[in-house]
Amino acid sequence: MSTLSAEVAAKVARGLEGIVASATELSDVRGNEGKLVYRGYDINELAEHSTFEETVDLLWYGVLPTQELLEKLTRKLVAARPLPHEVIEGMELFPKHASPMDVLRSVVSILGFHDPDGVSNSVSANVRKSIRLTAQIPTIVAAWRNISKGRKPIPPRFDLSHAANFLYMLDGNEPTPEAARILDIALILHMDHSLNASTFVARAIASTESDMYSAISGAIGALKGPLHGGANEAVMKMLLQIGDMGKVESFVANALASKGKIPGFGHRVYKTNDPRALQLRRIAGALADHTGNRKWYAMSEKIREVMARERPHIYVNVDFYSASVYYTLGIPIDLFTPIFAISRVAGWTAHVMEQLMDNRIMRPDSIYAGPQDQTYVPIEQR
Repeated sequence: MSTLSAEVAAKVARGLEGIVASATELSDVRGNEGKLVYRGYDINELAEHSTFEETVDLLWYGVLPTQELLEKLTRKLVAARPLPHEVIEGMELFPKHASPMDVLRSVVSILGFHDPDGVSNSVSANVRKSIRLTAQIPTIVAAWRNISKGRKPIPPRFDLSHAANFLYMLDGNEPTPEAARILDIALILHMDHSLNASTFVARAIASTESDMYSAISGAIGALKGPLHGGANEAVMKMLLQIGDMGKVESFVANALASKGKIPGFGHRVYKTNDPRALQLRRIAGALADHTGNRKWYAMSEKIREVMARERPHIYVNVDFYSASVYYTLGIPIDLFTPIFAISRVAGWTAHVMEQLMDNRIMRPDSIYAGPQDQTYVPIEQR
């Protein structure tokens, strides 16, 4: 493929940088300030005081719920956790080597067949679909973990929180309140982030007046990419590759000397500390203290220290500490990105509903940069 001319390249907003594609009331990313806000509430305040379920209520309905309204939504989420038995039976036929993200994307699409609201895009139907998707995505992820290992899925419990139930479904062991709360905070932090790649995909699909399941399947496909949701897996693989504290300095030095990247550093929007990373750093430290396993947290701190010295204007992002948090909780590396989806589905569905409130199909322009005035040559003369 030919390189664009300087004139054409100057007119193209690569990666759509600087282009305002929609307005939203859901979240505000203030990159220069290092702030993230959900519906006017600072993410730090929500992480400290709120729960996943309460924050979902805030995103979907616009205000913090009363106790009665929160309990009503929680009951609906809990009731929607089980998957149709036909879906479980179908998953048992999938190749066991299939990646969890591929399985998640496929099963979400299949769930659309079973949804009693069909392809209806009414407000009430989309709220019900949002509840089902948010409740069932953790069940899909945990079920596939067990199926891929030759085990039967562990049915969801109805007496546990969203975060605690997911951890329980992985291995049948009820998590400690501390572990459940740490995952709960991580889910709050990942729930929405303005018009990121996967959210843009979801809104673009919704703008065609397709259905909720199509939009969320597309968003999962976008999240799978290593430039978006897959970065936390790369962070943990880096930590495992380094192996111990004594090798951190040389690893970082060699990577930077060869112009390599250190996963978990840098962000397209944040020009200072990512507030989610600061919260995850705090809970990573608390988890290390709670479990007595300080290795991964200590190595992460050392990497951050070296990078602060060598690259002082490149800051940690949300993926850096989430890796050691999930790993210390006993979560397999290939489930790190699906956990991102477990959280972000609340934001995706909120954006789909918001898009449809004042919809216009997304149709950006492009600049043709190919050859001109070509004449067709018959095949026998080529």
